Formats: sequence, structure tokens, C-alpha cells
Amino acid sequence: MGEAYFQKALETMPRRELEAIQLKGLKKTVRTVYDKVPFYRKKLKDLNIHPDDINSLDDLRRLPFTVKDDLRSNYPFGLSAVPLNEVAEIHASSGTTGTPTLGLYTLQDLDQWGDMMARCLVMSGMTKNDVFQITPTLGMFTGGFGFFYGARKVGATIVPASAGFTKRQIQYMLDFGTTMIAAIVSYLLRIAEVAAEMGVDLAKDTKVRKGIVGSEMWTPEMGKRICQIYNMDLYDIYGLTELCGPGVGNDCRIHDGVHLWEDHFIVEVIDPKTGEQLGPEEKGELVFTTIQKQAAPLLRYRTRDLSFLYDSLVCECGRTHRRMARIQGRVDDMIKVSGVNFWPSQVESVLMKQPEVGTEYLITITRRGSADHMIIKVEAKNKIGEDEAKKLAAKLSNELREVLIFTPEVIVVGPGELPRVEVGKAKRVVDERT
Repeated sequence: MGEAYFQKALETMPRRELEAIQLKGLKKTVRTVYDKVPFYRKKLKDLNIHPDDINSLDDLRRLPFTVKDDLRSNYPFGLSAVPLNEVAEIHASSGTTGTPTLGLYTLQDLDQWGDMMARCLVMSGMTKNDVFQITPTLGMFTGGFGFFYGARKVGATIVPASAGFTKRQIQYMLDFGTTMIAAIVSYLLRIAEVAAEMGVDLAKDTKVRKGIVGSEMWTPEMGKRICQIYNMDLYDIYGLTELCGPGVGNDCRIHDGVHLWEDHFIVEVIDPKTGEQLGPEEKGELVFTTIQKQAAPLLRYRTRDLSFLYDSLVCECGRTHRRMARIQGRVDDMIKVSGVNFWPSQVESVLMKQPEVGTEYLITITRRGSADHMIIKVEAKNKIGEDEAKKLAAKLSNELREVLIFTPEVIVVGPGELPRVEVGKAKRVVDERT
């Protein structure tokens, strides 16, 4: 059986044709925001840039950046390029504090979002014969609706379960014969815990063999744990509310980088401090320019996500859209303890390599006197005695010291002792320093 595609001609088109689409879309987008979005018109005029000045993809670097605060200061419709009566749908970021960032969509935007999501789902193994359970919220958050629109295009049977009610989710899996599930990683772990309490073996008692996850960072080590629990293949989907929601890119069956849909977005990697463009394989901040969106086009949107683009333009799956490496952290999420910078994912990678460790952990940073102090509480996979817990904690502490260059305090607790989040992203870091 050959490789499956949703839109083969677009997913495998030659680079020359893809770049021609990008240049045409870039010219049109710059013209649109110049004519219809006062915020961008002022920015472009301040830089003495006119739409007629954009003649090549290299001219992208002349354009101004857009940051999240620009979206917030123009809330709700200051960045819209269409009248409100042409906005068919509004979504908002999943943040719980401050002014949300919005995703605005015309009917054409929704149709294209569905196409991108369908590409991602088919890339993840979906066919019209799948029973697809959607656990992200079908509400203001883009996740649930994105998966819904994509699965409808593919023709799969949709179970729009939305978030929470975990016992019911598991019953749906059993009753409806769910074969594929969409979720955030921490919720897949929560489902696994509740299933065990119910006496349900997810690998043996359900038909769930494909999973597609996004919204939350996760390490390959955590992914391996989940694949073992469910006996399934796990795919990584990437997206942001500001761009469209999930569906900006997805990893293929090779599981070596996330293909980004370059016929809808131009992606750059920049130095987060200087704003200078970086080359392939150089890690920096991801920046996206929309080139098809009608309702709220964005020029050079700084995501704060850190990654790099692969130098190779060839993938075994046949797709020609560039791949980015797994997100390695967010500029905003970097933690500094005792003068050392690190990302929580570095801690997770160490913990998940240890078979005696469970999947739940909590990093707490506080002060002892004038010094920083970090405590990592992690659950044991099974019940263990006090002496065993201390030995495991010492082992983890030593392994973490090799990565972090300082020695954190590690406390191993019993299964189920750390707090759980039923709906939404897991909280892995608590910084108590003032």
C-alpha cells in the first residue's frame, strides 16, 4: 500500500512551484494589510515599505515583526482585514489570564483550515473507516473544532466527546470502537490512570491504535510511554490560535520532524535576541507569515517557540514541505535557577528514561535564604518502600545534575499523590520566588 495523502498534488509539489505560491501569497497579503489594516499600514509606512516593493521571498526580511502584544492591543477586531459580517467564526487562545488572542475566520479560512487539518489527520493514518474521538474542548479554544473540521473532510466517524468526564470517555471508546483519538498528552495519561482504576486495559480492551496530540510540549521519552500504554502510534500536530489553530504542521510516519504547510505559511527561524534570520539547522524562534488567510492575515508573527528547520528538503514520505524539529521550548518558558538556564523538557527527558518512574512530576522553585532551590517531586510507577524511594531519588538527582549542572532535590512519592488536571494543560512548574 502506498503513502496516503489528502491533497497529494499540493503535499508533494516541486519546491519551485511551492515557492511561486509563497511569493504570490506574500505579495497579496502585504497588499491586503496595507490597504485594509491601519495597524500594518502605519508599520509599513514607518519602514518606508510599499506593497510594490515586495518582489521576491528575500524581501520578507524587510517586513515588520508582529508579536502577541500587538494582537492584544488591537483586541478584538483591530487586525481584521474584512468587515465583521464576513467573519464566520471567532476563536480565542486558551490562556486563562489577560486579554486573549483571537483567531478570526471567513468561510474560506474555515475551509482551508479543514483542508490543512485533513492533511494532518491522513498523515497520521486516518481513513474514512476510523472512529475518531475528539477530547479537546469544542469551544473557544481552537483544538476541538480543528480536529472536527479535518475529520469531516476525511469522512471518518466523529465522536465529539470534548474535554473531561474521563470515565465516560473510556466508555465511549469501548462502546463505539474508537480507533483514533485526539488529545493533549497529559490527558492521555489521565485517561490511562482512570482506565486502570476501571479495570480497562487500553491496549487489549480498546481499538485505539492511533493518536494525534498537540497544544502541550512532550518529549520523545514521554511519547514512548504513551505508545506502550495504548499500543498505538502517536503523531505530533503543531499550531497556534493566531495562525489557524492546530493544523499548521504535523509529523509523518517517519517521525522525523514536523512538515509545515508552506502553501499557507512562510516560516522563518530568527535569533530571538537580534531578530536576524538564521539558516537551516540553526535553532531559534519560529516566525510565521500567513499567505492565504482572509480574516486576520499576519506578517512575521513571532511564536516564541524554539526549534530549527531541517536542511534536507527530501522526506521518505514523499512530502516536499519543509520539516521543523520538535519544539524544544518556549522563549518565555526558560527557567533560570542559580544562574543556570534550562527548559522543563530537559527534566522530563531524564525522568521518563527511568522505568521505575511514573508519568507525573512537579517542579517547584523556591528560595532558601538568598539561594535558589529546586524540588522535583515525581511519582513512582508502582508502590515502593521508603528506602527504595530514597535510592531512586538519589539516582535521579545524580542524573539530573549531569544535565542541569546543579543538583536539584528529588522526592519520589507514591502513585496518584501529585495533583491531576482533568481539563486543560498539566501544570508542571511552580515558581515561588518573588
